[in-house]
Amino acid sequence: MELTAAAQWLNETFGGYDGWILEALHRLEEAAGAFLTPLMKLITLIGEKGLWMFVLAAVLMCFSRTRKLGVCLFGAVCCGALITNILLKDWVARPRPFEASALYAQWFEAVGAPAEEGFSFPSGHVTAAMAGITALVLAWRKRWMPLGYIYVVLMAVSRNYLMAHYPSDVLAALLIGAFSGVVAWWITKGIFYFLEKHRDIKFFDWLLRFDLIKIR
Repeated sequence: MELTAAAQWLNETFGGYDGWILEALHRLEEAAGAFLTPLMKLITLIGEKGLWMFVLAAVLMCFSRTRKLGVCLFGAVCCGALITNILLKDWVARPRPFEASALYAQWFEAVGAPAEEGFSFPSGHVTAAMAGITALVLAWRKRWMPLGYIYVVLMAVSRNYLMAHYPSDVLAALLIGAFSGVVAWWITKGIFYFLEKHRDIKFFDWLLRFDLIKIR
């Protein structure tokens, strides 16, 4: 398989880093796979396409008190998906580990991971997780909210444990997700500042006041 220049550079630059982590996770699978493998598959399933975050965003947008949260969350996941799935995946066109290496293919089969489609760089699951949690941390200033990053770490580990991504794919996804969350937060602040400033317009006032609970 002929690699793009970007994929070739990633393989050469991060080869040692990727190989060391994937081997460590393979050894972990050999030692504790009976317990860990179902858990990792479940974590990956939960994060599929960022669907639960889109659902949560839609619910939050139905209520005036949480509308800003919902808009920020939705925007962050969309921004991350745009960068990851629309711009980078096809441009970099990096094959997944099990497609590029016979050894990684053996490890992929050993863990019994579900079939994966598309290119490897960066991880869409991790981008969505990082973008969504970063958006919630910024928009919902609760002391306990940063605990949500535990979910991000688990998602990152699961994608490497299941041999679906190189660790460098995950590292890039963390950076893209954090960037997406910050961008979404600033855009959300701008949107609501604009709506408040022009609240005399009935439609804008309705957008701010609409609340599903208050509908009779």
